[in-house]
Amino acid sequence: MIAPGATIGILGGGQLGRMTALAAASLGYKTHVYCPERDSPAKLVTPYQTTAGYDDRAALARFAAAVDVVTFEFENVPADCAEILAESKPVRPGPNALRIAQDRLREKDFLRSIDVATAQYREVTGVAALQRAVRDIGPHGVLKTVRGGYDGKGQVAIRPDADLAQAWARMGAETGILESFVDFICEISVIVARGAGGGAATYVPVENHHAHHILDTTIAPARIAPAVAMRAEAIARHIADKLDLVGLLAVEMFVTAEGEVLVNEIAPRPHNSGHWTIDACITSQFEQLVRAICGLPLGSPERHSDAVMKNLIGDDVGKWRDIVGEPAAKLHLYGKANAMPGRKMGHVTRLMPRRD
Repeated sequence: MIAPGATIGILGGGQLGRMTALAAASLGYKTHVYCPERDSPAKLVTPYQTTAGYDDRAALARFAAAVDVVTFEFENVPADCAEILAESKPVRPGPNALRIAQDRLREKDFLRSIDVATAQYREVTGVAALQRAVRDIGPHGVLKTVRGGYDGKGQVAIRPDADLAQAWARMGAETGILESFVDFICEISVIVARGAGGGAATYVPVENHHAHHILDTTIAPARIAPAVAMRAEAIARHIADKLDLVGLLAVEMFVTAEGEVLVNEIAPRPHNSGHWTIDACITSQFEQLVRAICGLPLGSPERHSDAVMKNLIGDDVGKWRDIVGEPAAKLHLYGKANAMPGRKMGHVTRLMPRRD
């Protein structure tokens, strides 16, 4: 057990790191944020910080000496960085989970290897390979970069009339993955916390709605059949167990009209679709992460309220004046200076009595 008073190192300085740092402080932990950006949201809430590249070995050594355990708030931190730190301090979740989650092809291969259903997919290394992949899995799909890319970046829709050479150029990477189109009725996600002893705490599945490939709204709980919800939770726990994960895992899934559950992506970190847990659950996803990586007992994921979380993207942040006047609304702003299009500036969670 890593007792309160210790220092948690966070790789990445975005809003997920910020909310993790705030949760850690409530349990008596200090946090040290490491990222290349000087004025990142997470660095605004802790005095302990390092501004350096993820490949700066000297800076990483100083960071490791200053912390007791390391976690990360986004999965595009180089896995080599996590492995360097793991030589001297616990890194939770570990470098293996990071390597799998940051490579879409490796992620899909891993899921299939543990008997988790996904959309059909093919590795693509050029236009000719893309043409073969389209013949194999059909003319409706999404071409994605294998590494990097989020909120729709590095993704190109493939349709029967698509110019495949142009689509390959637009995707913009040397290696891609073509995923078949899934005719789903809703997108859901499940967040599960797992401790070092294998104990788990699972949050209720939530329903996610996107706008311009960016998460717009999360409805908790998801409006799905109880049997589908139980299956989704079991899948998330299964993946966490097979990763031997210590920390937090978010699993994004599609639900088809037949009730089939297909995993789309995994993220071994706090997740945008779990922000509602701050205000509607006994233990938020961020506190749960701190508990898991420090070896504390996991908290209850039980919700005391139903909730609708909406991201404040770009100029939406200007609505804060109206939001703070709503009695059942909880406003969270991330401290970002410039409200650029597509940039997540904050979120609001609107609470309501539980339906069940």
